[in-house]
Amino acid sequence: MSKRVFSQEKRKTTKDRRKKPTPPVSLYSLSNGHRKTPRRKSDRWKNYFVDRYSRQIFAVVLLIIAMSLVDALFTLHLLRRGAAEINPVMAHFLEYGPLEFLVAKYILTCLSVLLLLIYKNVYLLNSRVRAKYLFAPIALVFTGVILWEVFLIVSSN
Repeated sequence: MSKRVFSQEKRKTTKDRRKKPTPPVSLYSLSNGHRKTPRRKSDRWKNYFVDRYSRQIFAVVLLIIAMSLVDALFTLHLLRRGAAEINPVMAHFLEYGPLEFLVAKYILTCLSVLLLLIYKNVYLLNSRVRAKYLFAPIALVFTGVILWEVFLIVSSN
């Protein structure tokens, strides 16, 4: 039996994975997925999901999570000095204690960034702007918040 006949028989017995689109979360995302971009140029103008992410995106995700934790620590420091939490969601978690506040901040940030990462190649609200372009503004907002908190800490000394 030649290789060609064997591969045709094998193809008939296995399911064709291309019949349905790649789900946002798949086993390939966790192990050995190969797709970083769509194969066809025409598909790049559509919403698509990938199996692997670039190092730059990974670095930005880690930066956002780290800045979120720094923000939480600075917030707790300022709260001990008499400041008030203006975010009602985080103020709710503060009622349970500082550890619960930190855990909630970490989990909410990680879940939000994970969802944004999964849907990074989806167009926002039928526009021509992909969700991945939200990473930079989020990092800038956290930078601004941290700088403001540093200013408050320094000026209160």
